[in-house]
Amino acid sequence: MSEGDRLPQASLRLLEIFAAMMTHRTTVAAAESLGISQPAVSAGLRQLETQLGLTLFERTSRHLEPTAEARTLYEEIRPLFGIVRSVAMRARDLRSGRSGRLRVIATPPPGYSIARVALRDFLAGRPDVTVSYDVRRLENVLHAVQTGQADIGVGLAPGRIPSVTTEELRTGRMVVLMPGDHRLAERAAIEPGDLTGETFIGIDQESYLGRLVAGVFEAARVTYHPQLEARYCQTAAAMVASGMGIAIVDPWSAHPYLGQAPGAAGLHGRAGLVVRPLTQDCTVRCMMFTRRGIPQSQLLASFMAALRTAMDSVTELGLPPDSA
Repeated sequence: MSEGDRLPQASLRLLEIFAAMMTHRTTVAAAESLGISQPAVSAGLRQLETQLGLTLFERTSRHLEPTAEARTLYEEIRPLFGIVRSVAMRARDLRSGRSGRLRVIATPPPGYSIARVALRDFLAGRPDVTVSYDVRRLENVLHAVQTGQADIGVGLAPGRIPSVTTEELRTGRMVVLMPGDHRLAERAAIEPGDLTGETFIGIDQESYLGRLVAGVFEAARVTYHPQLEARYCQTAAAMVASGMGIAIVDPWSAHPYLGQAPGAAGLHGRAGLVVRPLTQDCTVRCMMFTRRGIPQSQLLASFMAALRTAMDSVTELGLPPDSA
């Protein structure tokens, strides 16, 4: 390329000074709008004219008058500053966690309770944020976070998971969910043997919570023989709410059904559902999982804060003290 074919170099800052001059027509006003000194504006204009090889302003008695070339150039670059403003606003939104895309995955207990509350509150006032949301088993949640398919996972787990970064949101205990007028509702705590002969809804033993419940019976040397079995605690809780029996579930799955009459949308004069703790220790931990070694974006940090707030609000809404 010959010397005459080379494009002139003009920095965005020099073009910004030029645009300010086109708007305000005096170096003093342009300097005030840009927050720089008047000599800096004059020097910038001279440098731009040299780089472009054009005379952009002609001095009159009162101010600098733009040339025809300057007017043509200004019309060309005006859209550029709209783009720059848009980029600056997007960067601001990204910094404040108000723009972008978030991928969330959860196990059913928090996925159908506190994670939904957190997501609702998080998205309020964030119209430019999009979220991919999925509910899976714990092993699927951990795999998605570990491989980067999800930005954050939420689930009930036994404790720290080495493959991901973990943060405990709350420790709880599995509870017995039953109608308030059930004979066992009068007891302060339930032993596994108390459930013998009851229409008992169990949890799929291939799941973490299902194995946890089965372990409670084994530790008490009581035969574990549920008449019904559901894959998730949330399903078992819904079955109790339908009047199909009683179940041992996590407190977060039980919470939406407390006070609801079995087989009815409301109380209608019947005792609502209640929870009672087990005599055996059956601890569950609600955890947040993020990918190891990956810095957290402001968007992710904001959602994590919403999860913490949602968890606090749910436990304050009526979970038993020894289940919160």
